[in-house]
Amino acid sequence: MLPGAVIGWDFSAALALGDALGVPPLAMAELLPVIEAVMVAKLNEQMERPDG
Repeated sequence: MLPGAVIGWDFSAALALGDALGVPPLAMAELLPVIEAVMVAKLNEQMERPDG
């Protein structure tokens, strides 16, 4: 954990949510890391902006 920055997702929670929604585990294993990387970068960019 870093103050003022997002470093990643709770993958246990993300996998549990995907399972509850009926998303196949193989799809989650392939897609979650890619989605997480983009979301973390965008959230950190947004937090760095003065109007963030």
